[in-house]
Amino acid sequence: MPKHFYLIFLVVVCSLWSVPKAANGQALIPHTLQLDAAKLEKQGLTLAQEAAQLAQFQQVDLALPRARLAAQLAPNNDKVWLLLGGLQLQTKEFDAAIATLKKAQSLNPKNADIVFAIGSANFQQQKYQEAVVNYQEGLKLKPNDPEGLFNLGNAYFLLGRLPDAIAQYNQAVTYDKKFWPAINNIGLINYEQGDTSGAIKQWQSAVTIDKQAAEPLLALAVALYTKGDASGELRLRQQGLSLGEAALRIDPRYGSLNFLKENLWGERLLSDTKKFLELPRIQAALQQGGNSSVPEQRPTQ
Repeated sequence: MPKHFYLIFLVVVCSLWSVPKAANGQALIPHTLQLDAAKLEKQGLTLAQEAAQLAQFQQVDLALPRARLAAQLAPNNDKVWLLLGGLQLQTKEFDAAIATLKKAQSLNPKNADIVFAIGSANFQQQKYQEAVVNYQEGLKLKPNDPEGLFNLGNAYFLLGRLPDAIAQYNQAVTYDKKFWPAINNIGLINYEQGDTSGAIKQWQSAVTIDKQAAEPLLALAVALYTKGDASGELRLRQQGLSLGEAALRIDPRYGSLNFLKENLWGERLLSDTKKFLELPRIQAALQQGGNSSVPEQRPTQ
């Protein structure tokens, strides 16, 4: 699950959903520049809607040219520029994305999603302090936004400001009780601090909220197996193996240590996970998972 940039396309898609498509046939009307401009803008918004739909299905290569043309045809619509900037972030065109998003911000300074997107651009470039400033600015515009609070928590996490990170994660859960990614990340911090029991409780809560969330399920599996291995409790080891197999069936990507590191897993958990992934039953699950398609997880902003 991406930890820093998600749901932005959902925001844009929803905002463009109501855009009417241009009619194929129209009555004869006087030909004026003003009417031509209005028609071009409508065509631009239709293109933006198509681009947003393509982005939902991860067809970024098809969405980008439509979004670029949409921005030319509807240059005064901040949502169109936000969509284009989001697509540029997806393709890691960071400089272009920030320029595009600043254009969107100049059109609508009160659109918090634009500020959050700029924060994501900085986050992805490992400019975490700049990202903190962006997320804080966005939260001034939209104080109760769980995604914004979560992303701010992630920036604090990577700056080593762990108490601040936990505070933001807890706030995100306050505003959305089912926001399991924040609960999951508290577990990541607990585990690195040696609080295995606290981490297990967090991951159990996350899995209770979403039984198809592979990340907390695998983290829980590793923690239970490692605890059982240390104490000699066969029941915990067996439970860990079963949960690990289930997690990797849901999403085999979590069998990659590099992928886990990208998702903020710390050194202690990565070390225990490496041993866990080498177990014969887990290796078999990985091989089976490699032959199946990977489901889309909620984004990670």
